[in-house]
Amino acid sequence: MQPDCLLLYVNSPAESVLFYRSLLGREPVEQSPNFAMFMLNEKTMLGLWATHDVQPASGLRGGGAEIGITVGGDAEVDAAVAGWQAAGWPVLQAPTAMDFGYTTVTADPDGHRVRVFRPTQG
Repeated sequence: MQPDCLLLYVNSPAESVLFYRSLLGREPVEQSPNFAMFMLNEKTMLGLWATHDVQPASGLRGGGAEIGITVGGDAEVDAAVAGWQAAGWPVLQAPTAMDFGYTTVTADPDGHRVRVFRPTQG
C-alpha cells in the first residue's frame, strides 16, 4: 500500500484553491463547489474537501498537522516568507535554524500549516 492522496477539510474550497494555487504555482486538476484537487507531484494529490460535505462527518479542524515543502537553499526559505507577507498570509514561524534545517511556517485559511525548509546537510 502506498499513500498517494492527502485530504484537508476546509470551510471554503474556493478560498483554499486561491491559497494553494498561489502556494503551488499551479491550477487544480479538479474543482467543484465542495471539492478541489491539486497534483503535488507525479504520484501525490492534495484534496480540499468542504467540511460540511465530509462523509463520515468529522469535528476535526486544521492546524494539527503540516504539509512540508523541501527547498534547496536558505534563500528559497527567505523568499517564501517574502511572498507570504506580500500575499498577507501569516508567518507562524520566522525563518529559523533548527536541528533538521532552516525552516519557516505559514497557514492556509483554515489553519492547516505549511512548512518550507532546507534540510540540514549531513
